[in-house]
Amino acid sequence: MAEAYRGRRLALLTQHGKEGVIAPTLEGALGCTVERALGFDTDQLGTFTREVPRAGTQLEAARRKAELAIELSGAEVGLGSEGSVDRHPMLSFVDRNVELVVLVDRARGIEVVGVAEGPAPYGHVLTSSLTEAESLAARPAFAGHGLIVRPESADDPRVRKDILSLDELRAAFADARRQSASGAVFVEIDLRAHRNPRRMQRIAEAAADLAAKLASTCPACDGPGFWRAERLPGMPCRDCGLATEIALAEVDACPGCGHRATRLLDTTVGADPRWCDYCNP
Repeated sequence: MAEAYRGRRLALLTQHGKEGVIAPTLEGALGCTVERALGFDTDQLGTFTREVPRAGTQLEAARRKAELAIELSGAEVGLGSEGSVDRHPMLSFVDRNVELVVLVDRARGIEVVGVAEGPAPYGHVLTSSLTEAESLAARPAFAGHGLIVRPESADDPRVRKDILSLDELRAAFADARRQSASGAVFVEIDLRAHRNPRRMQRIAEAAADLAAKLASTCPACDGPGFWRAERLPGMPCRDCGLATEIALAEVDACPGCGHRATRLLDTTVGADPRWCDYCNP
């Protein structure tokens, strides 16, 4: 167990139940106490239900929550979590969910970011058929997830949230269809963390990634967060031996003192020729 945060109080700003997965992970790994900071509506920083657009990047939003947690609680260390759902950069037909859990330590002057990524727990349908809406809700991948219903379109401001049962879906669908000039109703999986178990699981994974980084200490200053900061290409192709874009080495860096160390990766197998510009131009 790392010593940097043993017995320390870490303040977490959240209103969607994220403390339920972040606190046990960090407390078990670091010996700290995670306390929820109160007094700020995090929906002001952006909502997954699109009423409030997020200002800035995902990292900036998570950092802002961590800084607000410090200000609201008086603790020296703050935690903030922010998620995103978008198209995968390499697979345009796949939705991707990325979760960040950011620690800001004002006493040490450091920021450390835990990251987790995977398929997005999302689906939607625009339909006038209740049966089609129920089919979306019944998919095994969405078991336990909440639903959101709107008349007309994905951006209609007349939104109904916290739909957790088929009876609630039927009532909300009928109400939205009455409000809809076209009869169409937009039904989607709720992406808010407290209504989305798969997002919550990924937040737990991001917290575990953060814990691992904080438990890794710098050989120069013994501070937390000594972790991979850069990958250096150059792994030789196992067929022709020429350098590829596959990583040959990784650089670890300390967020506190800035110490850096390069680790050469195992070159025994080499890079697959499909990544070689000579073998696979």
